[in-house]
Amino acid sequence: MSSPDNIAGYKDVVTGSREAPADNPGAAQIRSASAPELKTLAGVAVGTLVIAALYFGQEVLIPITLAVMLSFVLSPVVNLLQRLRLWRAPAVILTVIAALGVLGLFGALIGSQAASLTVNAPQYARTIEAKVQGVQGFAVARLASITKELGGSRPTTRPRAAPATLATPPAVTASDQRRPIPVEVVQGSTSPFAIARTVLEPILGPLETTVIVLIVAIFVLMQKEDLRDRFIRVFGSSDLHRTTRAIDDAGQRLSKYFLSQLAVNTCFGVVIGLGLWLIGIPSPAMWGVMAGLLRFVPYIGPFLAAVAPAALGAAVDPGWGMALEVVALFVIIEPLTGYVVEPLLYGHSTGLSPVSVIVSAIFWTWLWGPIGLIMSTPLTLCLVVMGRHVKSLEFFDVLLGDRPALTPIESFYQRILARNPDEALAQAEMLLADRSLTEYYDGVVLEGLKLAVEDEAHGTIDRAGAAQMTKSMMSVIEDLQPTSGPTPSDTMAKAQTVACVAGHGPFDDAVTAMLTQLLGQQGVQATRIPNTEVSRDAVQTLDLTGIDVIAISYLEVTGSPAQLRYLVRRLRARAPNARIVVGLWPQGEATLSDTGIQQALGADRYVSSLADAVTVIVEPRPYLKATWSA
Repeated sequence: MSSPDNIAGYKDVVTGSREAPADNPGAAQIRSASAPELKTLAGVAVGTLVIAALYFGQEVLIPITLAVMLSFVLSPVVNLLQRLRLWRAPAVILTVIAALGVLGLFGALIGSQAASLTVNAPQYARTIEAKVQGVQGFAVARLASITKELGGSRPTTRPRAAPATLATPPAVTASDQRRPIPVEVVQGSTSPFAIARTVLEPILGPLETTVIVLIVAIFVLMQKEDLRDRFIRVFGSSDLHRTTRAIDDAGQRLSKYFLSQLAVNTCFGVVIGLGLWLIGIPSPAMWGVMAGLLRFVPYIGPFLAAVAPAALGAAVDPGWGMALEVVALFVIIEPLTGYVVEPLLYGHSTGLSPVSVIVSAIFWTWLWGPIGLIMSTPLTLCLVVMGRHVKSLEFFDVLLGDRPALTPIESFYQRILARNPDEALAQAEMLLADRSLTEYYDGVVLEGLKLAVEDEAHGTIDRAGAAQMTKSMMSVIEDLQPTSGPTPSDTMAKAQTVACVAGHGPFDDAVTAMLTQLLGQQGVQATRIPNTEVSRDAVQTLDLTGIDVIAISYLEVTGSPAQLRYLVRRLRARAPNARIVVGLWPQGEATLSDTGIQQALGADRYVSSLADAVTVIVEPRPYLKATWSA
């Protein structure tokens, strides 16, 4: 008895009616209207939970994330060894051992170089202290001279000194005689276990994280295909093609990014080390290694790497020349690496916008600290790649990716909607660098006008707004008028005269202006006729003498429109010998494929693009009229 048919005939105890309850369309509208808000709230709640889980679960998630990132770095080496006929397990073990060997070599190099610095550390400290005192003395002297210059014209009065008196020693009180005696507590001998704990405790945490990262990385490399299949089974079994593409894209981008960054930072460290050696900085190899490692930290890494060598240069050199040379070395090498080498190696972009790199660095640093700062770029790159393949995560690609947020069509429509023809013209000139004017009109302007027609049909654009948009588009079209003369394709096309008639829509005038301009480029004498001149009353005074082709532009056509049929009939009566070509710009319009509708409308030819319209109008062969009915 849940349906209305089952409860009909029973009395409603509230209303007293025996009729079945009627449907409530208002409630359905409220439910449909509230659905987007509920979806947005659900998305915000899910995002908040994810951020909270990342923050509170960092002890577990950071080692796993580092292991996955390390597997992306080592995966190309493992694949290379497998191509050399080596089994996967030995290839993984050899790769991990080689990576540990390289890290150990760097650690030993840094340790030996740091030990050599400790011999002359007291001398360096004294030099730095002397220079600091010299800077302080210079600053105090300079400040005193500035103060004297500012207040030198004022007479200075010194306070009169008080007469000297014999000082009497204070009386000794009983409380002073009872001063507390300091007591020093001396600890006994410390046990070996306490000493070992004190030494090992600071390194146990990083050592534990390193071991976990290595173990997880080994298992990820060993079970790479199996993990990929399980990921596809969980998240993308309904769309294997898209999920596989997303995983492959993410893997290729991350591997390329990591390897390229590793190569660039290694070269950066080598160049810095050689430069410091030429300058005369002690332990240049250590500072070169530190510069290469710190450059993995976005933005601030190279500046941090330059601080210690510059300070050491100031400690070694009695003057400031060596420190300035170190600063100049970093100032020259870092921009050269970031703006010349990296774009050539990475491609022109890693897929992230510059703003997103900064924002992601701030976010991941707040979330995971220094480790988050190092991993901010690859983690954000993963989100952007997922956003390009997963519809629900598309906002990541829009907010963080380097691709334009708006397509050329949307960008053109936005500029026209904002009544900014100058920016629309600038965009047109940029797009016309690699396409023809016809392709720009067909691929961008007409598609943007279709969006305008849809918005007008929905009531978001009124007649006044449509008129202002048409005025802006007309100014853009006029500015795109070519300065060179017409290039007629043949003699017959040059001899033709065409009347371009606008439909009844507010944006048809702009389409007619574009068609007139394109025909003029072909040497066709074309005249633009607004829709007001072909109305029932005004068409009687319209002079179509000598017109060979009548081209009608319609953006708003659905089904079998009566307005277009009667317009064709009126124009046929005024120019019976002229060919009538109708441009139905909405692609896929039924009139373009339905022969019955075409015969009912009565035109000779139907086209769906400006390029087809120009081709049909200027075609040199004799044109056979299609049959039409009044």
